[in-house]
Amino acid sequence: MEKNTYVFGIETSCDETAAAIVKNGTEIVANVVSSQIESHKRFGGVVPEIASRHHVEQIIAVLNETLEQAGLTFKAMDAIAVTKGPGLVGALLIGVNAAKAIAFAHNLPLIGVHHIAGHIYANRLVKEMAFPLLSLVVSGGHTELVYMKEHGSFEVIGETRDDAAGEAYDKVARTLNLPYPGGPHIDRLAAQGEDTYKLPRVRLEEGSYDFSFSGLKSAVINTVHNAEQRGEEIVPENLAASFQASVVDVLTEKTIRAAKEYGVKQVLLSGGVAANKGLRTSLENAFADFKSIELVIPPLFLCTDNAAMIAAAGTILFEQGKRDGMDMNGHPGLDIEAF
Repeated sequence: MEKNTYVFGIETSCDETAAAIVKNGTEIVANVVSSQIESHKRFGGVVPEIASRHHVEQIIAVLNETLEQAGLTFKAMDAIAVTKGPGLVGALLIGVNAAKAIAFAHNLPLIGVHHIAGHIYANRLVKEMAFPLLSLVVSGGHTELVYMKEHGSFEVIGETRDDAAGEAYDKVARTLNLPYPGGPHIDRLAAQGEDTYKLPRVRLEEGSYDFSFSGLKSAVINTVHNAEQRGEEIVPENLAASFQASVVDVLTEKTIRAAKEYGVKQVLLSGGVAANKGLRTSLENAFADFKSIELVIPPLFLCTDNAAMIAAAGTILFEQGKRDGMDMNGHPGLDIEAF
């Protein structure tokens, strides 16, 4: 009988202090997330210094709660996995140093995980991966199409040239005087409105899988300012619906085209914006008629930052024999292709 593999994951790349235990890379044993949204809301975005201080305050409690939830100790673990980048450097260092301390104290292998790889592997906690596959990663800091021919192999075939989709959502929400984080509020408003404003669908040059949302964001801001100058009333629900339709149309179209060209068996949706109902519905409708391509969308709690995804990705690295030393550092600009 094969021994089960337990990996303890830690995630502190931005404003969530999280820890989790995953069994065999596919089963969540415990998953704890301490969010800082209320602390950052009044500033309209994440303040790095405040995020780091909260991580220091919360990390021990989160680690202990994870062990308690699982009914296990570190002696039962096979490895410690931690996000080493990308992210806010101060925030990353809290998790990295906690992981190094645990690994050293309990003589456990230390495994550094790429944050975006974690988001992709969150899907393995829902459905086993089938290669080759394509992942659409959409978050506050990243919008990418990542092709994988096997476990641990990442090829970025498309990425944002300016604002990430999540970043554009937050900036448009601010223009509409909606609270931070803006994505969920835009999504909610969009469901109540109609696509009545003529906003651009930026597809870039023919054949490109890259994204650009800066022009769309500017178009929304100009629409609001022009209406104010003319004394016209903006219908927030319709503007939100028009903005979201523009984003979702481009994301869906490029994902379908790439999935066909690369002949993938699966398409995975990953990242915080994967929680967006408009995007989820658009992809589900688009791939409904594809018999040879399976669409996998994680539940909402696995879309936002969490440590279960880090433990899931870390399990693959552990099985591949990859290890990090006690000199591991936080890497805010870590490249997934060089990872």
